[in-house]
Amino acid sequence: MRHFTVLMLCAFWLHLTDFQAPAHAEDYPKSGGTIILGRAADSTYLDPAKFLDNESAMVIENIFDGLVRYADHSTLIEPALAVSWERSQNELEWLFHLRSGVVFHDGSPFNAEAVAFSFLRKIDPAHPHFREEFRDMDTAWHIVQGVDKVDEHTVRITLSRPFAPFLDLLARHSSYIVSPAAVNKWGDEFHRQPVGTGPFIFQEWNAGTRIILRRNDMYWQGAPYLERVVFKVMPNNKDRLLALKTGTIQCMDGINPDDVGEINRRNDLRLDQVTGLNVGYLAMNTASPPWDRLEVRQALNHAVNKQALVKLLFRDMAEAAKNPIPPTMWGYNEEIRQYDYDPDKARRMLAEIGLEEGLSTTLWTMPVARPYLPDPKSAALAIQANLAAVGIKAEIVTYDWPEYLAKLYNGEHDLALLGWIGTGDPDNFFFNLFDARNALPPRASNIAFFRNDRAQALIALARETMDQTQRAEYYRQLQEVIHDNAPWVPLAYAHQVLARHEDARDIIYHPTGIHRYYRAWLKK
Repeated sequence: MRHFTVLMLCAFWLHLTDFQAPAHAEDYPKSGGTIILGRAADSTYLDPAKFLDNESAMVIENIFDGLVRYADHSTLIEPALAVSWERSQNELEWLFHLRSGVVFHDGSPFNAEAVAFSFLRKIDPAHPHFREEFRDMDTAWHIVQGVDKVDEHTVRITLSRPFAPFLDLLARHSSYIVSPAAVNKWGDEFHRQPVGTGPFIFQEWNAGTRIILRRNDMYWQGAPYLERVVFKVMPNNKDRLLALKTGTIQCMDGINPDDVGEINRRNDLRLDQVTGLNVGYLAMNTASPPWDRLEVRQALNHAVNKQALVKLLFRDMAEAAKNPIPPTMWGYNEEIRQYDYDPDKARRMLAEIGLEEGLSTTLWTMPVARPYLPDPKSAALAIQANLAAVGIKAEIVTYDWPEYLAKLYNGEHDLALLGWIGTGDPDNFFFNLFDARNALPPRASNIAFFRNDRAQALIALARETMDQTQRAEYYRQLQEVIHDNAPWVPLAYAHQVLARHEDARDIIYHPTGIHRYYRAWLKK
């Protein structure tokens, strides 16, 4: 008989602010209406097993559910499709007790078979809907050895070794549960016909223009107030702001710092800010010369004036970065000393290794505003000027957002601007961005193609150690290794900002960068 240690049996947190009596009758939530979010780019795929970016996660969040989820305003783990869970004393087996009475949007039942189907299609080559790209999308799933139905509402997940961030893995979008009936029906086109158990049902996707979701009246947590949510693609920040001011859209992200004052001065608009779990960075492709040379990478770190960059692009909505994780995350190494902005030193370092005449390279930048980089074109121009001052001639290159990501993940760049919006566990940053297993084209989330034996060992130790104090120490050491090897220029930790019309209420802007609309409503 297996002996299990109870890990967690908990109810949902009550958010007191959500239950305060409104001062006026018009402040009570009302049913009906449509909220339109103006955003810079379209989604890539609406399949939890396949998506590439936060623009997809933003929509996936409102269509699907996981066994567990992050609480509305933090990264605390709470029940979702699982009501409770336990792990074995050897930390290799986890039992999840599932919520009963839940149905998918297509009317099929949610049960243990659906959970096993959703997970096995990601890891088991014998599964009829397994695709190699699913296994590579979130390589942390390599730790899962088996998924078994115990009974209709109980699932056992077996790991190959202890894995400290396992619940964090299950809270990620890549672990959300899909309808087996819909996958069987649509096959490889499921990413354009997504079916989950979430608060909204997929209705329409006009690629490059908009995605429409409609209310799920059968949602297990109660039907949302809104009739519809529309994700509208509007690449230009100024165009989105104009649409917000005129009421064409009800909310927007990707806000120019110069526009913050105007938004704050208007009585009809609101600006919501949350501390973001993000980092914007300049990656060097360490698999290609000259970025395979440590001295060149360190010289580049001295060449970029990140303080000026942050002041220029973010105003007071970010701080300059020195580590790959934000300072609000546990395990952050405060003792790391920032690379000083010193162009003279950068020139000397290049000259000492025979590059006194400088070098030519390419500097890739995304075409759309991101929460960690609201004005990528201006960022690229500022960095280009910094590099020119030390003899590095950088040609700016860009592509449409999906193509940009695909080419980066395939390792076609020299220097590239990108960022990461992470989860509540440091492993999500370090494993995805620095582990050698994620430096394999064509899906290399480690776009610096950084490979280091000591870093690899520390990542592994931190993943297998259940004691958080010891894990934090491993992460502090890991940040020293990364700093010394300089595969990045960390640029900024950005605040996440959502501008909305005053009538758009109770949109949950989560620290992970996604919006939840299941409690949102319109005053008018």
